[in-house]
Parts: sequence; C-alpha cells; structure tokens
Amino acid sequence: MITTARDLVVLGAGTAGTMVVNKLHRALPATDWTITVVDRDDIHDYQPGYLFLPFRRTGPEQVRRHKRPLIAEGVRMVQAEVDRVDPAARVVHLGDGRHLAYDELVIATGTSPRPEQVPGTLGPQWHREVGEFYTYEGALALREQLDRFSGGRLVVHITELPIKCPVAPLEFTFLADDFLTRRGLRDRTELVFVTPLDGAFTKPVASRALGDLLEEKGIIVEPDFMVERIDQERQVLVSYDEREVAYDQLVTIPLNMGADFVARSGLGDELNYVAVDKHTMRSTEHPQIWALGDAGNLPTSKAGSVAHFSVDVFVDNFLEHAAGRPMTHSFDGHANCFVESGHGKALLLDFNYDTEPLTGHFPIPRVGPMTLLGESRANHLGKLAFRHVYWNALLPGRPLGLRAQMSMAGKNPA
Repeated sequence: MITTARDLVVLGAGTAGTMVVNKLHRALPATDWTITVVDRDDIHDYQPGYLFLPFRRTGPEQVRRHKRPLIAEGVRMVQAEVDRVDPAARVVHLGDGRHLAYDELVIATGTSPRPEQVPGTLGPQWHREVGEFYTYEGALALREQLDRFSGGRLVVHITELPIKCPVAPLEFTFLADDFLTRRGLRDRTELVFVTPLDGAFTKPVASRALGDLLEEKGIIVEPDFMVERIDQERQVLVSYDEREVAYDQLVTIPLNMGADFVARSGLGDELNYVAVDKHTMRSTEHPQIWALGDAGNLPTSKAGSVAHFSVDVFVDNFLEHAAGRPMTHSFDGHANCFVESGHGKALLLDFNYDTEPLTGHFPIPRVGPMTLLGESRANHLGKLAFRHVYWNALLPGRPLGLRAQMSMAGKNPA
C-alpha cells in the first residue's frame, strides 16, 4: 500500500513560524509529511532589539540575520508574497502566480504597524519629529533623532491596542528617562506617556505598579486618549474629544494589524487577525487552518513568550491530530514579559488568561533569581541574556526548561 505524504504549509518565518517548522521537522516522519514555509524575504529580525537601537544599547548587526540558516534542513522554504488563501480548495495563492496545496495550514505572519491609519502621521516629519521604533528602519531613524535631541517635550504615544509587546512603549519611556538623565537633559525634558487605556497597563495590579513607577520618575500620563489625527504643522496630537498633546519629539506606536492576505481570504476580523480557539489556536471556521504567534486573535499579549508557549502546546496537539487522536493539550494564555525600567533594572510579569501579574519570585519560589512585578538587576540581566537564548535555543526549537502552562508557585496572592 502506497501512502502519499501530507502537506503542511506554514505562512511566515518569523518567531512562531520558525519554531513550528523546526519542532515539527524533528517530530513528524519525513515519509508522512512535507513541510513548506513561505515568507516574503530572507531577513529575520530580533524584534525585541528594536527597543534598544534608538538608545545605542545594541547594534544593527545584533538584530538582523538571514532566515534560511535558521530553518532546519529538509524544510522547503519559498520566498514569495502571499496573495490569498482558498480554504475550500486548500490552496495558497502566491503573488507571483504560483500556488501551494495544503492538507494543514499554519498562519504565522504576525502583525505590523500601520501608520497610514491615523491621518497626519505620514507627513514630512515622519521618521523625524514623528518617530517610531516598531520597525528596523524606524528604530534607526529614531536613533538619529535622539542623538540630536537637546530637550523639550518628548511624547510616547500608543494609538490603540492590541500591539506587539504591549509593554514596549512603557519600556521606551523608562529608557528615555535613563537616556536623558545620562546625557544631562532630563531636567530640560518633559516626558509624557499618552495611552488609550485608563492606566499604564491592561491588568489592574500591574497597571498600579507601573503607574507608580511612572509617577516616581516624573513622567506625565495622559490616559483615555483616543487619537483622531496628528497635526504635524502645529506639532500636536489631537484626540476625538478634541484634547491636544503638544510635542517636540513624538514617538508613536501606530495601529497594529495582521497581514492583508488574511482579509482578502475572508479569514480575519477588522484588524486582519484570524479567529481561533484560544486554547488550541485552531481556526473557528476552518479546521485545517491554525494561527500562531501574533496572527491570531488570542485574548492575551502579542508577545514572543506567548508565541513560545502557544507553539509548545500546538506542537503537542498537532502530533496527536496528525496521528488521528483527539487533542489533549490546552493553552492557558501564558505570557512572560520583562519590562525594562531603566538604570540597569527591569520588572518581570507572568500571567495568563485568568491570572493577572502578581508579585513574587520566578522561576523558583522565594529564591528567584527573578522578582515578579518588582524592579531588580537580575531581571535586567535576564532580558539582555534572552537575545542569545532567542537565536540559539528558542528559534531552533530546543527545550528551554519553562512549562507552557503558567505556575502559581512563587506568586503572592493579590
């Protein structure tokens, strides 16, 4: 009896897509499955590094690598734009006219900033007095701007959630406080944090702790600010309720959206995120489609840790599914995020769908060495060390010794 190999197609070779193909390449018999990963280019960026580029705390060479060496030998890599997916025919149509048939499809094309969605953003000041650090090019341009900055009003602004790494705007604000202090410019600079939320973060306990830290550092918070436009001529943010926030240097985090082909394929919501079961990452509409990393509409942070933990659960489930067995594993929304707070310290948040960030120690109760929801040098060093872990363990799909399910060990009750 001759059996035909089944086709697994993964769209996107970023963090989630790379982990998935590397893990499944080892776990699935090559005689039973062919694995193809599709991406539009051969550049893989360590996106957490964008945060440090504007402050010259890391170099461009430490952020960017070629994708092909990161993908396991034996995985077919196709460089092309995705035009659309036809779920009924189980076919991916590529922008160059080629098409790929699939038995199972993983969408891992992430999310990206869309500055054009806010009127006035892409004016003559774009990547100058109106900066951003959510792209490689934007982070480098902002580095040049900060080199020239001599004081005034520095405004950090979030357009709307969800965004990649929702703590990154806070981190940038804290690092800006550190950067300006070191340059002797802090007393000549008014730092303002503008957010659509009613506080510093989405979770109440963490929001209070981070809000206290902003206040301690003399950073002004402008909450509940829903931006309507950026007036570059007057250098002000304007909200829908007609409030205005003036800036000398604006660092904006544009609206984030999923890939356009998701909309063309009828697979996404209004922000192009694929509707999935939050425990299995399987499409709620098409059982042969899954969405991982930032591409799905999971009700948790769009962060690298979520990609890591959810991919671990997905792989276990997929192996059961491929063998014709029921899926027995469930993702709990586990997120684990370092928050740089400047001056050589950082906080650590650990939470899931049901439990918000709490104080305590991680990963060993009473020992740590990481402190939860509290500043420490160990947390800062942990964040810096993660770059090595990312390239050499996470992307290759090697075990990191962290459980996908969140543990209450070491956490203090709220």
